[in-house]
Amino acid sequence: MRLIDETFRARLKRPVLTTCLCWRLARRDGESLQLTDHDQPVEWQGAVYQPGAAMESGQFDHSPGLAPGRAAGKGALKADALTRADLDAGLWDGTRVSVYRVDWQVPEHGVLVWTGYLSEIVQKGEAFEAELVSLKADLEKPIGRIYSRRCDAELGDARCGLSGTDDQTCDKRFETCRDVFANTLNFRGFPHMPEPDVLLAGPPASGNDGGKR
Repeated sequence: MRLIDETFRARLKRPVLTTCLCWRLARRDGESLQLTDHDQPVEWQGAVYQPGAAMESGQFDHSPGLAPGRAAGKGALKADALTRADLDAGLWDGTRVSVYRVDWQVPEHGVLVWTGYLSEIVQKGEAFEAELVSLKADLEKPIGRIYSRRCDAELGDARCGLSGTDDQTCDKRFETCRDVFANTLNFRGFPHMPEPDVLLAGPPASGNDGGKR
């Protein structure tokens, strides 16, 4: 929900708008960058947003429900803090982005219009294009592990712990991990989970007395 005071609402209805977009980019390492598409610095909520058109607005998609909204932005590498070396190193990947619509004539008036993350940056010469995804994308991230009888590691990865397995395959069964790879200590599944038919079976059918297995 975006709350706009009545004075700002009235200014937005004028035939000549004096608003600009202010972008705050906060990296995961704590570095941040404030930019505006206005040609002069804009002070908003105690921070100064510098001009340079490092990012220009695209279309902000506010999807209903829990589906993550998306946006697109593009710009030129004109801000000193937004360097090609940092982009190449991936320092701006996953950056938190907050976009405000601010009245540059009366900068105490403004409103948050979109917030999300930089999800992908594609460089084109001395310019870049960025795809942004809303905070609702966090709801799509897997949390924790999936309980399964089979291993959820990939053969040869850090959780598996084996090396030299480039030409081998694994069906992720406990028996294969034990008999073929002798790697049961790193097995990432739950081989002793009861099958669904055991859980559903009543005591008269199978002698299931409810005890542990």
